[in-house]
Amino acid sequence: MTLVTPDQLVALYGCPFVRAANFAPHLNQAMWEAGIVTPERIRAFLAQIGHESARLIHVREIWGPTPAQRRYEGRADLGNTEPGDGRRFMGRGLIQITGRANYRDAAEALGEDFLAYPALLETPKWASLSAGWFWSSRGLNALADEGEFDGITRRINGGQTGRADRIALHQAAQEVIA
Repeated sequence: MTLVTPDQLVALYGCPFVRAANFAPHLNQAMWEAGIVTPERIRAFLAQIGHESARLIHVREIWGPTPAQRRYEGRADLGNTEPGDGRRFMGRGLIQITGRANYRDAAEALGEDFLAYPALLETPKWASLSAGWFWSSRGLNALADEGEFDGITRRINGGQTGRADRIALHQAAQEVIA
């Protein structure tokens, strides 16, 4: 079932058609499997992944390291227990899965070894499917159904970073996804 087309992704994100065409089938699979099938859920999902990935451009966190990224190292809440885990398990995928524990959980849910091969989350297939898994595992469909867009952002981001851009994408999605 087609929930989003490459043309709709181009209209929403302004990305090249070839990029949209590479992601569209995997996004459709991810949304279908995660129950992101109503217009409001699709709009919220596309707005959030659009912001997190800079409109399908970044499927890997831009590494400085920044002070915040340096703090990934040794963070128990992320499961970063081994030296180098902070960088090794940096944000990847369309929703920026971060930390050894999240990589492990995504690997178990999706049946792929992201702990041994973290860069797999940078491919269109796994970037999309991991975003759908994250969305579903955090109960974000319920928040989308309730119109709790800021709540969705908090569960993804831990705060409201990029709120204006996320809202702008969500508003644009109103025009693109009927």
